[in-house]
Amino acid sequence: MSRLVMKFGGTSVADLERIRRVARLVAAEVATGKQVAVVVSAMSGKTNELVAWTDGAGRAAAGLPESDDEYDAVVASGEQVTAGLLAMTLRNMGHKARSFLGWQVPILTDEAHGRARIEEIPPENLEECFANGEIAVIAGFQGVTPKRRITTLGRGGSDTSAVAIAAAVKGDCDIYTDVDGVYTTDPRIESKAKRLAKISYEEMLEMASLGAKVLQTRSVEMAMAHRVPVRVLSSFVEPGEAPGQGTIVCDEEEIMEKRIVSGVAYSRDEAKITLLGLPDHPGVSSQIFGRLAEANVNVDMIVQSRARSADTANMEFTVGKRDATRAVEIVQAAQKEIGFEAVAVNEDVAKVSVIGVGMRSHAGVAQSMFQALAEKNINIQVISTSEIKISVLIDAAYTELAVRALHAVYGLDQL
Repeated sequence: MSRLVMKFGGTSVADLERIRRVARLVAAEVATGKQVAVVVSAMSGKTNELVAWTDGAGRAAAGLPESDDEYDAVVASGEQVTAGLLAMTLRNMGHKARSFLGWQVPILTDEAHGRARIEEIPPENLEECFANGEIAVIAGFQGVTPKRRITTLGRGGSDTSAVAIAAAVKGDCDIYTDVDGVYTTDPRIESKAKRLAKISYEEMLEMASLGAKVLQTRSVEMAMAHRVPVRVLSSFVEPGEAPGQGTIVCDEEEIMEKRIVSGVAYSRDEAKITLLGLPDHPGVSSQIFGRLAEANVNVDMIVQSRARSADTANMEFTVGKRDATRAVEIVQAAQKEIGFEAVAVNEDVAKVSVIGVGMRSHAGVAQSMFQALAEKNINIQVISTSEIKISVLIDAAYTELAVRALHAVYGLDQL
């Protein structure tokens, strides 16, 4: 008998009427003979409310450890409510269902409260649930440490919960969200954006990490590692209303016609930090980025160029906007030791990227990108590449213009 893990995000379970629609979608899959587990997020806005409450409670007093574990105990409660309500609704419809919290599955994690990583999911309790003919309704976003303390997986963690559970029970995974699939770019910016029938794990991973909000990056990593078939589709339809909807995230080999470029992603959550007059000798970069790494500041794009003065260089790199102030403080604290002249920060920038597995075998992708931006008079500040993506940093004011230009130049509106 086939197995399916269905995941529903916060907007999909925002109120009781939407929870009833979710129950109808679940019941339709059960009616086909599948054994079904459902992973749910907190109702829309609830996690933000819970986080605000923890902020209001304040930090631990001097001499006591930070209350990260109690933070997790509070914010994990939102998913508990949704899981119970959905299980009750399914029972009201005549289906056998029961809710599971993370520790009841159990979803075993490390002890990094607020950003825990899943280490193992023993499947025995879920297997017993399936054997009893029950629908397992699981609170996403949460797990438990070896010391039996509740953990949370970070924002978007319910996607990761769902993929991990699908891997544990050897099933497929459907991620229901407020869009009906993965698009070539954000339809709010480009009305000609097209829904992709299939996208490779590698492309989806790049798109998720480069700004696309459809799937959480760690969930894609896990799906790729365990070869879990994932489908992204809309929860705002009734069963049977949209046959063949959604986007399948799968192995590259399963995509018959490989596109040169599959999508254009963008992120406004960028800040560019510039170091001027940096001593140009071995070990300087290690000193700078070593300090940033120790502070858990993630650095993305990096470029270094010679300065006018002999034996000096200028360096630019990007970090998330939330980390910009901390990153500047870290490099300023090392200014005397390293010996650079000045540091500047610019938060009025955006990263625009083109992604596609076809780049591996086609030349001229970068040239087309640079020419399209030049024709729109958009200046490129920083460039970074990988095997299947090219990213550029530009002035934030030109973000939407750049996205539309690149979407057109690669013919993505013709798919």
